[in-house]
Amino acid sequence: MTILRWTDALSVNIDEIDQQHKNLIMMVNELNEAMHERKAKDVLGTIIDGLINYAATHFATEEKYFARYSYPETETHKKEHVSFVEKIIEFKLGFDEGRLLLSLEVMNFLQEWLITHIQISDRKYCVYFNGNALQ
Repeated sequence: MTILRWTDALSVNIDEIDQQHKNLIMMVNELNEAMHERKAKDVLGTIIDGLINYAATHFATEEKYFARYSYPETETHKKEHVSFVEKIIEFKLGFDEGRLLLSLEVMNFLQEWLITHIQISDRKYCVYFNGNALQ
């Protein structure tokens, strides 16, 4: 079951980052599908772990470019990254301890955060990086 779809409206015109965004969307869809199919807890946990790890890799890529091109909004953007990882880890801990069921609330958070983050925060660096010939 697809909860997120890649569209050109999500593109930041940087191939490496667009591909990573597509992978994050795919992982959220995989988690959503596993949740709806009532997959075993260990399968869901593995998917959540993968999402956490991949998000960290993706954020490191963006932050590498922030440093390379002296992006002026680096600190604000990095705070958004930290906040996302903390929230996903909070979901993961609650899930592992049996205090939280993966629910529509979690999926809505992931969906809203990714779309909002890409279309607002990432769009800001898109213009800046593209102006520095990064594509």
